Amino acid sequence: MQVILNPTSDGHPGERLPALEHVLQDQETVWQKLTLDWYGEGERTLEICSGTALWYRYGYDPLPIRWVLTRDPSGKRPPKALFSTDPTQTAEQIVRDFMKRWSLEVTFEESRAHLGIETQRQWSDLAIERSTPLLFGLYSLVTLFGQALHPEGCVPVAQVAWYRKLTATFRDVLALIRRHLWGQETFPTSPTDPDMV
Repeated sequence: MQVILNPTSDGHPGERLPALEHVLQDQETVWQKLTLDWYGEGERTLEICSGTALWYRYGYDPLPIRWVLTRDPSGKRPPKALFSTDPTQTAEQIVRDFMKRWSLEVTFEESRAHLGIETQRQWSDLAIERSTPLLFGLYSLVTLFGQALHPEGCVPVAQVAWYRKLTATFRDVLALIRRHLWGQETFPTSPTDPDMV
């Protein structure tokens, strides 16, 4: 069982704090407004409350944390509880760090989709230990090659009717590099019949 405890003045565990669900519903909770650039979609205002505590789990030493509750004043998005093991971070820093996860999640999702990380292609621990670092290295090389081909950052973006992308993804950069390589001497096309079969 995990509980959140109030630290005493000397840093030791004190009384148990109310569950964050209770803090969220409590009319006495003081909320502050925080305006952020929301994932590049423009400014969005959140309401936040925060505090420091000790995260305690039976059998382990208490861990100092800072917790942050966020809620959407418009009610469109569900509330979130965020935690940091660095209690010196401000609530705003914790929310901004949480927003940075998006680029990492996209990296892992595209690595699975295009490079086969964590799929049936890696059927044993040894295969994972050998191939995963190479696949992440390949991911990095594709990114660097894409930057070399378009240093200004204007990579052509493939669009579909149901999803509008504003920036290139790994898939777009990989397609760009494939087209570049296929257009070289390795895969020449006939001048009279330029279509590649």
